[in-house]
Amino acid sequence: MPYFDAASAAPLHPVARQALMAALDEGWADPARLHREGRRARVLLDAAREAAAEALGCRADEVVFTSSGTRAVHTAVAGALAGRRRVGRHLIVSAVEHSCVLHSAEVFEADGGTVTHVGVGRTGAVDPADFAGALRRDTALACLQSANHEVGTVQPVAEVAEACRAAGVPLLVDAAQSLGWGPVEGDWSLLTGSAHKWGGPSGVGLLVVRKGVRFAVQGPVDERESGRSPGFEDVPAIVAAVASLRAVRAGAAQEAARLRELTERIRARVPELVPDVEVAGDAERRLPGIVTFSCLYADGEALLHELDRAGFSVSSGSSCTSSTLTPSHVLRAMGVLSEGNVRVSLPPGTAREDVERFLDVLPGAVADVRAKLGAPGPARAPAPAPAAEAAELVVDSLGKRCPIPVIELAGVIGDVPVGGTVRVLSDDGAARLDIPAWCEMRGQEYLGEEPAERGSAHLVRRLT
Repeated sequence: MPYFDAASAAPLHPVARQALMAALDEGWADPARLHREGRRARVLLDAAREAAAEALGCRADEVVFTSSGTRAVHTAVAGALAGRRRVGRHLIVSAVEHSCVLHSAEVFEADGGTVTHVGVGRTGAVDPADFAGALRRDTALACLQSANHEVGTVQPVAEVAEACRAAGVPLLVDAAQSLGWGPVEGDWSLLTGSAHKWGGPSGVGLLVVRKGVRFAVQGPVDERESGRSPGFEDVPAIVAAVASLRAVRAGAAQEAARLRELTERIRARVPELVPDVEVAGDAERRLPGIVTFSCLYADGEALLHELDRAGFSVSSGSSCTSSTLTPSHVLRAMGVLSEGNVRVSLPPGTAREDVERFLDVLPGAVADVRAKLGAPGPARAPAPAPAAEAAELVVDSLGKRCPIPVIELAGVIGDVPVGGTVRVLSDDGAARLDIPAWCEMRGQEYLGEEPAERGSAHLVRRLT
């Protein structure tokens, strides 16, 4: 069964498995102890730290191992903000950061801090000028991911880091998605990563705090990991994490070229095979193994189940899933279609035959989902409406989740004359994305959103 969800968690690398088994025999003791077993564990831990520093492009005494990438982010944000509290209480994040960064920002804001969310374009990248423009005299910290976990877009970290350095503001880079492909460029100040993203064991995170960055650990201070990560170090897992990072880096250039060719094929073929599809993310500046697309008139959860039954494990940023009633914050920030969203993230070693079989299966899976929802046919132009028809129709989609509001809109647009309007009532957050996206795909005009007694009213003018 092809596993196409490596952006969530990559399969355990063979080198990681070998290193883990070996370290379980040699590194099980407390590395803080002076006896023979403790010294043996300390040697393994120190060697892993040196190797990680070499891969990250920093000093060994700047590297801290944490219990997860999320813990590394939370520690980094809280520590940097506290260390620079005298400077001010202003935090900058991009609108497409991982949820763990945004959750840290929410906690900071609830405690009286101010947060600026820098927007992105339709490819998902920030404009360095916009980011620089958000910097203030009271900015304590700025955060920018190296690459987006949902659409794969690579961010202009080096340019943003230069602006932050000129302003005297430390930049935290969440590099979880990109570290397996190479070091992060630019003069960043703090960096985080997560081993399970590159084929290491879960439960190992990385935190780098450059020398000179003001940092104040929050909460009880432990004597381990420079006081920045409490608890007993999992030496075998750390050894396996770093060993796998070095292993994937060794073949990264060749594998990146191979995976990029496969995802380029998916990007090109999906719109040809499946009508009414929008491919998201930057076509050039992106991670090699990630491609994301959204299918109009399709339910994301149902589509994932169809693909799972066909033998493919993928993920979705769609609002039409059981885990959320709102669209992905990444897709929302980009302003792209969210319904029927599919993220394909290929792990190293993915076979071309599996990608071709996915392309064979996908059209039927989407067609089945659309048929069950009663979706209109592909690219069907609305029939001319009689002049006597009402100039405005109201579609009551309250209580209905995506993609039903858009399907109902498509079903009635032909019942108003050219120049007439349709008012769609919806309390589904995805409608704010999907109705404007439908209008752009269908050549109709989205007039905007108005408050309603329940939910919102979305106004659409028929142009064709």
